[in-house]
Amino acid sequence: MPCEIRTTSRFRKCIVGKEIAVLETLRKVQTAFGQPHVHTGLSIRKIAPDTFECRTDLKLRLVFLAEKGILTFDFAGDHDEVQNYLRGVR
Repeated sequence: MPCEIRTTSRFRKCIVGKEIAVLETLRKVQTAFGQPHVHTGLSIRKIAPDTFECRTDLKLRLVFLAEKGILTFDFAGDHDEVQNYLRGVR
């Protein structure tokens, strides 16, 4: 069964102008999360406890928190922006 997808206001601000590509990625993550052989093309990887990232394209990374049955997308940006985000939430 697919996970529920939630987005924060911070995430929605990060993706302005890129909503169509991001929405497609969210749908793929929703059905593939937890199935390692399926999500390889999305480059889903664990970056901190309960925190993961995936890619929409080569530049845009989506950061999400995983709880049982719920994926909460909290940030989107390039590699450096994601690193800065991670420093701020730890």
